[in-house]
Amino acid sequence: MTPFMIAALGLLMVGTAFLSGLFGMAGGLILIGVLLALMPLPTAMVLHAITQMASNGWRALLWRAHIRWRPVANYMVGCAVALAAWSLTRYVPDKPMALLLLGVTPFMARLLPANIKPDPDRLWQGTVYGTICMGLMLMTGVSGPLLDTFFLGGDFGRREKVATKAMCQLVSHFTKLIYFGGVIDQAASLDPVLAGVAILASMLGTTLARRILEAMTDQQFIAWSNKLITTIACYYIAYGGWLLLRTDVAAAFDKGGLQ
Repeated sequence: MTPFMIAALGLLMVGTAFLSGLFGMAGGLILIGVLLALMPLPTAMVLHAITQMASNGWRALLWRAHIRWRPVANYMVGCAVALAAWSLTRYVPDKPMALLLLGVTPFMARLLPANIKPDPDRLWQGTVYGTICMGLMLMTGVSGPLLDTFFLGGDFGRREKVATKAMCQLVSHFTKLIYFGGVIDQAASLDPVLAGVAILASMLGTTLARRILEAMTDQQFIAWSNKLITTIACYYIAYGGWLLLRTDVAAAFDKGGLQ
């Protein structure tokens, strides 16, 4: 990539890490969509994993006093189950499918009945959510909106939610890095300069968000999170659908089906 492109991506990563630092989500959703548009899917997944590991790892360090470790341990069991299962098939979705799944994921979380509240402290629930979220992570690059439901049954304030989710996401993205960087047949490599820019930009954006998160109320946190996620999800559904339609139309022209 050219120096200009690397600099532009660095600025984008600062902005997306800032969003994730505020809401514990959203930044990763935006970043993976841009990366999928610029590079092959395995490469986009590896760069996204490194960026999000830096962002979530730094966020977890900044808020380490608020991490709830039992839910993290339960979630890690599910991640291990998912990695083992996906390593058997080595499935890699195409870009339109990945974008559609990316857009649908937040709405999947909202389909849960209101009376169902997961208990993050239960091992079996952590395993189920960890397995499902890690499966989505390997198909779309993110699982944040669905991961939010993992904390619904627990007594989490905004600081505990951001800190504990950051630790879970660190585990998820590290698992994704292993999968796309070494397990699949078309394993990706990455420019070390771009990787370094991604790490520094993510740490900077996360640091800048800390003071604003402190000033927010829990009600503001929830309201803005829902609006932001819904807007981004709808965009990816439209974009993925358009790519899928364009691919189908192009294939029809190639076969002589449309004149």
